[in-house]
Amino acid sequence: MNQQPSTPEVLKALLNNELDQMHRMHQSFVMDKALHQQILLAAGHMAQALRNQNKILCCGNGGSMSDAMHLAEELSGRFRKDRPALAALALSDPGFLTCAANDFGYEAVFERGVEALGRPGDVLVGISTSGRSANVLRACRKAKEKGLLVLGLGSGDGGELASVSDVFLGVPTEGTADRAQESHIRIIHLWLALLERELFGI
Repeated sequence: MNQQPSTPEVLKALLNNELDQMHRMHQSFVMDKALHQQILLAAGHMAQALRNQNKILCCGNGGSMSDAMHLAEELSGRFRKDRPALAALALSDPGFLTCAANDFGYEAVFERGVEALGRPGDVLVGISTSGRSANVLRACRKAKEKGLLVLGLGSGDGGELASVSDVFLGVPTEGTADRAQESHIRIIHLWLALLERELFGI
């Protein structure tokens, strides 16, 4: 904390560099037709599960947990317009997480949630910008074992997350988690818009 304040010129250069990178990532996202098809495919799977009275489970760490919670609360609450609630839950309850971590280790926390709550026909959305989060990977494997469909939300080629997902969405990135997370929230909002139109015509 003894660092001297940066000059306005240094801060402006940093801001411009960040904005340029954001713009490149946005352009890559907008032009990635293969990713767009995966977005539609994943939304279709979620819509079918919800039509069949199944539910959406979501998990991730840190910022990805915040994204998982955002997806779940927008489904169970609402996105843009009033409509019936949809069955969705993020594996984020602190009592459960600390209990499972204390008893089984942090790598098992989401796996235990899937084991407790997942049913055949449900969908698990596993979010990991690196594609290497051990607890997310274990949750995905448990989900497939129990008959859930797994949607993986990651970046680039997805690493191991891609291999344990039924549908994998890898967003463009230049190597930092924050740029991937900016695209993840875009995908979540696109899913919500697609689901509300598909299920309720709004």
